Amino acid sequence: MTEFEPHIIGFLCNWCSYAGADLAGVSRFQYPQNIRIIRVMCSGRVDSPLVLGLLAEGVDGILITGCHIGDCHYISGNLQTKRKFALMKRLMGKAGLEPGRLRLEWVSAAEGLRFAQLVKEFTDQVRVLGPSPLSGSEPDPDLLLNMRAARAAAEDSRLRALVGKEEKLVSEGNVYGEQITQEDFDDVMAGAIDAEFARQRIRLALLEEPMSVKELSERLGMEPRRVVEHVVAMRQRGWVDTQEIRESSPIYKALEVR
Repeated sequence: MTEFEPHIIGFLCNWCSYAGADLAGVSRFQYPQNIRIIRVMCSGRVDSPLVLGLLAEGVDGILITGCHIGDCHYISGNLQTKRKFALMKRLMGKAGLEPGRLRLEWVSAAEGLRFAQLVKEFTDQVRVLGPSPLSGSEPDPDLLLNMRAARAAAEDSRLRALVGKEEKLVSEGNVYGEQITQEDFDDVMAGAIDAEFARQRIRLALLEEPMSVKELSERLGMEPRRVVEHVVAMRQRGWVDTQEIRESSPIYKALEVR
């Protein structure tokens, strides 16, 4: 039986980790060729929906590398990377995809050997996990819906704003001068992630076919009460509307979101 060879994508920042990868090549440090490298100007420019979308398409693993904390060419770009990474991990966990398929590391321009060792270690890690359950011609339909919902949730303006403003909110407080602890912020972020992920799952399920609250509850494994709460919020956003009344129950359909 042929050993599984994972398909891995690596996002490397231009100023540090890409230079480290270049040093690994010049120095002839050997590492697995499973990785396909994409150079970005800063690890902070790696977009969460892009990463989650690639995982939803069946990529076996994604490695993100950037400058060490305190050495970012753009001062705080890698701090943004850390916050985006935390969001992606939480959404992956809610979707049910193994968190070990996504990794974040810091690699300097002088760490060619470390880069080579890191690629080998991550490749071995993904090889143990096996092929992505979303690869192949028949991916797990429930997991696929969940990962698509995770990708869509990462695009939400509220989650993006929370990720971008976390440091300022925790260190300086809000516009009213109220101090916000890290614990309080984490609670707000967790609630926002839960709500947005659930609503995206409902929206995607309704794109497949119109359903009642009971049918959505059964399809998604959610309490009917929670489904109703989310549907009400989604109607206010203009995401869903009533298609018809069937046996006294509203049948909801998804609307085009612009």
